[in-house]
Amino acid sequence: MPAVSEEIVHIKGFPKKLIIFLHGYIDNCESLNRRIVSFLDNMQDVAIHLPEAPLKCEIYDHKRQWYSMHRFDPDDARKTVPTLHECTDIYALMGKGFDESYHYLSDYIENCLNEYQLDAKDLFLCGFSQGAMLALYTALRYPEKIAGCISFSGILAVPEYFQKHQVQTPPCLLIHGDADNLVRYGVMAYTEEHLRHLGCQEVLTYTVKGGQHRITKDGLQQAEEFIRRLSK
Repeated sequence: MPAVSEEIVHIKGFPKKLIIFLHGYIDNCESLNRRIVSFLDNMQDVAIHLPEAPLKCEIYDHKRQWYSMHRFDPDDARKTVPTLHECTDIYALMGKGFDESYHYLSDYIENCLNEYQLDAKDLFLCGFSQGAMLALYTALRYPEKIAGCISFSGILAVPEYFQKHQVQTPPCLLIHGDADNLVRYGVMAYTEEHLRHLGCQEVLTYTVKGGQHRITKDGLQQAEEFIRRLSK
């Protein structure tokens, strides 16, 4: 994958923590930046990085993707199959995409930590949708335990990988709308169950009532509280 060509960075005071927030599929960092203004305004003494995914989106050239969804699910069946089991089976096929994205993102993380002279224990990984899936994957696979991981409308997509490899067990916050029409709501409980099985002792969940596939104000408030508590 190519190196990071674009990013949006916010420096809030003197950075004691690093927050890396990953945008979703058919998205970009500029769009994400507009949707999390309240979150950005309320953070203090942190560096917040919104990296641009390295790949042009397979659907719209002016958008980005962390990996190709159509490579593993050409008919978008994950959105329409009748059962949760069938849905999670499709996501489980995407391991190669996550592996490729992980190597790209882990290099980026290392560079950012070095820039601020911070350690993995000072890092929060956040993401929305495909970015949330990559955040969870990276948080568990990273060589050192990070401060925490926040998933907005995501899923632990390839739990079988982590059942066969040593994993980190950071605190996790899962946020999902119960009316999500793209990444079904049921995957939040599925992800919580697998994270706990893998050894994560703190897995919090928050349901956005009537929430669709988007980042909401109340979800961002939950994320802020999670980061503040774990930063004390």
